[in-house]
Amino acid sequence: MELYNKAVELWQSYKIASAADLDKYLDSFRILFAFHSGKIENEEITYHDTREIFENGRVVGYTGSPRALFEQQNQKLCYELLKEKIVKKEPLSIELVKEMHKVLTGGTYDERRYIENEERPGEFKKHDYVTGVHEVGSAAEDVENDLTELIAEVNAYEGKDVLKAAAYLHARFEYIHPFADGNGRVGRTLMNYYLMTHNHPPLIVYNEDKRMYYECLQKYDEAEDLNPLYEFLKYETEKTWEKTLALVEGMKPERKGLSDFTQGM
Repeated sequence: MELYNKAVELWQSYKIASAADLDKYLDSFRILFAFHSGKIENEEITYHDTREIFENGRVVGYTGSPRALFEQQNQKLCYELLKEKIVKKEPLSIELVKEMHKVLTGGTYDERRYIENEERPGEFKKHDYVTGVHEVGSAAEDVENDLTELIAEVNAYEGKDVLKAAAYLHARFEYIHPFADGNGRVGRTLMNYYLMTHNHPPLIVYNEDKRMYYECLQKYDEAEDLNPLYEFLKYETEKTWEKTLALVEGMKPERKGLSDFTQGM
């Protein structure tokens, strides 16, 4: 059985029935997800600071940009907001997407967006923003209709290929680019929300894989080719869960021994 199917089986074996179950099985995942999702768009974010925020609610001796801390604190708040909704399998909605965005981008809008453009966290963009090499994105006046259609289409899907539907949701969401800022973080959170409400494991888009990630999104933008993103997300699911699977299967991860470091000395 391929690793992806094993990851799906493992997640489904958890039989998550409460927010406490989610906390238990996503203990380290939620920190890693927040770190990598934030790092993709903000180089100042560190794993240490993210972990401090999630575990202690504060960071000691921090001298970097306040925005980096806001973004990671917001990821923690967003998880707390969503976990009961995940357990209840609350379907996607415009209101839910706006609520996610409001929490994830609180305190992070810059002066131009907030003052000059009068845009706010939790509200759709009021101006057009260039995104990607082909300047894709719905016009500001079309965002709500386009997103409403996407959500209705995905909610109506009753097939078995949940990851394919999640890939489509993510690709279309990023193509629509509904907000002035934070589309990537909202889109990745939304994708995992969809996966978990359909009894599939969430995944991490790793910062070190972001070039491949952007290339897959670009292929969808250019040619409506979803397969590269689908295969990429399958790979990232395997990468996310491989260590957990190894522990469950009693396989001790191989580590280098002293002889590996002293050969030829």
